[in-house]
Amino acid sequence: MSSRPPLTVLLASPRGFCAGVDRAIQIVERAIETYGAPVYVRHEIVHNRHVVDRLKALGAVFVEELDQCPEDRPVVFSAHGVPKSVPAAAKARRMLYLDATCPLVSKVHVEAQRHYDAGREIVLIGHAGHPEVVGTMGQLPDGAVALIETVEDARAFQPKDAANVAFVTQTTLSVDDTAEIVEALRTRFPAIAAPHKEDICYATTNRQEAVKAIAGRADVLLVLGSANSSNSVRLAEVGKRAGAAAYLIDDAGGLDFAWLDGARTVGVTAGASAPEVLVQGLLDRLAERFDVTLEEAEVARETVTFKLPRALAGA
Repeated sequence: MSSRPPLTVLLASPRGFCAGVDRAIQIVERAIETYGAPVYVRHEIVHNRHVVDRLKALGAVFVEELDQCPEDRPVVFSAHGVPKSVPAAAKARRMLYLDATCPLVSKVHVEAQRHYDAGREIVLIGHAGHPEVVGTMGQLPDGAVALIETVEDARAFQPKDAANVAFVTQTTLSVDDTAEIVEALRTRFPAIAAPHKEDICYATTNRQEAVKAIAGRADVLLVLGSANSSNSVRLAEVGKRAGAAAYLIDDAGGLDFAWLDGARTVGVTAGASAPEVLVQGLLDRLAERFDVTLEEAEVARETVTFKLPRALAGA
């Protein structure tokens, strides 16, 4: 008979790496294998400290701007996407660059360009300063895209022509929050052009749905992910909104057992940029104090994969 108190762990599924993150990490790994170290990466390839530290150990050098990269080494652009000026500058310097932008982010770039070419005013729903937002706004001339972060922003937005507006969104937003903003825009601009297909990516949506499926049953929700990871932060917010006490932690070392005082059921998930090894580490830590019963809660099965750039496909 175990002397440890019983604890049911509800494991959200899907969780952890999405296809875009998996592809971006592979691009850095293959680039190091193909061209040798160092390989430069403009901005964190994905927002996770553990992933970045592991790639640094393999020979990746992370920088914030292209001018920090030498001309004679490959440079990888992060999964979040970059403004058009960045590949243009790399070409001008005759650099070898590899674009790890998630294809679902690239889809938003293409949509924004299409709306611009059609003469529409473009609204981007997203978070100021996030690299994905910087990259999307940087696809078009300054002033062509208006950023909207809240329902209040949507109500205050004043277009030049209310009959000729379009919206796109960051791919890692809260599905529910974004729906409220879109509703506010549609109320004001019934003819607003929307994406052909939801811009919030399948992985963000699935992970939020999985959290909703377990949060109502969990006393505490633990989300593995870095604080600068938009999709991870959103998972904690979704959990709180569903009624769980939710905590975002980098890894098992961030767990405070005081949070679990009196808890009988704990939900566990991981953001799209958090490796599965962190989930296992957290489960091992919980098992040190509790007699853990694991229960997997699957809301969707993901089969999406993305091809590597041609330059690396055979590497």
